[in-house]
Amino acid sequence: MNGIEKIMERIIQNAEQEIAEIRREAQSKAGEITVRYAEAARKESSEIRSRGQIAAEERMERLASVAMLDTRKLALSAKQEMLNLAFDTALDRVRNLPEKEYVALLAKLAAKASRNGNEEILLSKEDQSRIGDSVLREANRLIPGGGNLSLAVDSRPMKGGLMLRNEDIEINCTFESLIRRVKSEMAAELAGILFD
Repeated sequence: MNGIEKIMERIIQNAEQEIAEIRREAQSKAGEITVRYAEAARKESSEIRSRGQIAAEERMERLASVAMLDTRKLALSAKQEMLNLAFDTALDRVRNLPEKEYVALLAKLAAKASRNGNEEILLSKEDQSRIGDSVLREANRLIPGGGNLSLAVDSRPMKGGLMLRNEDIEINCTFESLIRRVKSEMAAELAGILFD
């Protein structure tokens, strides 16, 4: 049995050597695979971080752009509000002129807007009762060759100024209308003066 034991021992030794060799190869391959996957994981992690950084920077740029647009809108809104306030203040000042100056202004408006000197002057109810006759006299005096304007019996709701009526044609010289026209013509110029 001595020979069989030797053969068995040799088979066991060979098997153990083979097992050891397989283990070494397996460990070597496992190490290679671990290194390869660890490198792939580091690379992918770096790419993910890089993409995340780029996405975060792009998001920040978009948010900054939106914030700038919102700021511009707010600034534009504030400027528009200031322009509206300026025109409202101008309207209030014109409406509160001393009576003599106010009558002269309305008379000039009527004389200048008159097409044939025969129109009716329409005023606000308050202006009609307070200064209607004075405006009529002064406007007729200012029309070259003398006018034949008359004061309308009815009045119009307006914040000042007047309207001229000749049959079914009305010429709007209300302060609101005049200021709207001036505002649309001069808004850009005034904004440039006020905000540069």
